Amino acid sequence: MTTVLIEELEPASADAGVPAHYGDPMREQRTLDTAVGLVDRSNRDVLAVPGEERASWLHTLTTQHLSDLRAEQGTELLVLSPHGHVEQHALVAEDGATAWLDTEPGSGAGLLRYLEMMRFFTKVEPRDAGAEVAVWSLVGPQAVATVRDRLGVALAEPRIFEVPGPKFAAGAVPPEPTALYDVQPFGAGALARRVPLGVDLLVPRAALDDVLAPLAAVPRAGLWAYEAVRVAHRVPRLGWETDHRTIPSEAGFVAPAVHLDKGCYRGQETIARVHHLGKPPRRLVLLHLDGIATDQPPAQGTPVLLDGRAVGFVGTAVRHHELGMIALAVVKRNVADDASLLVGESAAAIDVS
Repeated sequence: MTTVLIEELEPASADAGVPAHYGDPMREQRTLDTAVGLVDRSNRDVLAVPGEERASWLHTLTTQHLSDLRAEQGTELLVLSPHGHVEQHALVAEDGATAWLDTEPGSGAGLLRYLEMMRFFTKVEPRDAGAEVAVWSLVGPQAVATVRDRLGVALAEPRIFEVPGPKFAAGAVPPEPTALYDVQPFGAGALARRVPLGVDLLVPRAALDDVLAPLAAVPRAGLWAYEAVRVAHRVPRLGWETDHRTIPSEAGFVAPAVHLDKGCYRGQETIARVHHLGKPPRRLVLLHLDGIATDQPPAQGTPVLLDGRAVGFVGTAVRHHELGMIALAVVKRNVADDASLLVGESAAAIDVS
């Protein structure tokens, strides 16, 4: 099996360290869309937060309702700037003794720095666990069945609460995480976490071969295939669909990562004001690119133009096995759904489905 690493194709990519593909990116995409594939995402940064006060402490520092987070639960959270801009995004897996936070490659140091700065006298011991734990993902409609049949782990479906409308009544959002992901232990200290795209496996690096051995027959898929599935499902990614002034409602982070009816946290005033006024400055959209002028997806940050004016930027652009060239982009709120846009040399149209 041919293994082509990200850095061989994109030397400056933040995703260096994992395979881009195994010789046939389109076949790998189809596998993730129609069956199941195993994706190496071990370049993600991982933090461990043990300590008896970890749940209440993370609750006060982040956008998510975590005060009653229990063993075998997972969710998502954000850390915001004082002005409500997205600074950090992490997925959580709680095992009863430690809250494991996994985030984008290169983001872990900043998140750990913030957590250490906010420790004060709290009984928590956050640490960098990237050398201890690796993230792999089973992606596709057969992911849950594969985990059940090959790893002996049964996982409940993810539950993501509907975002309430502006000026909702107090108590309309239940006092628990807005996204609840089932987390179950297996193997030698590994965790399986059910997420919308499949199942994440948080595996001790020292036991990686043994823990993944039952999945040897599952086809491998590279990060290119994973990214194509992510884009098609409109799942945002910190640093790709965000910039220095992104607020959660612009990039699709509110439903899984922001509790709109919890106590104060940094940046909460902006979240509340924008939600109740219902007017975020920008919005996340899926673009279809014509692919006639060029067959190369535009780079992250490429401007989206309307009548020669920049009205947004491209986050992640990919070649999808069914949809052709597509991209997630953040554009101004008042850009019409039927606007004729230009991205680089390609005409672009917003997908309204």
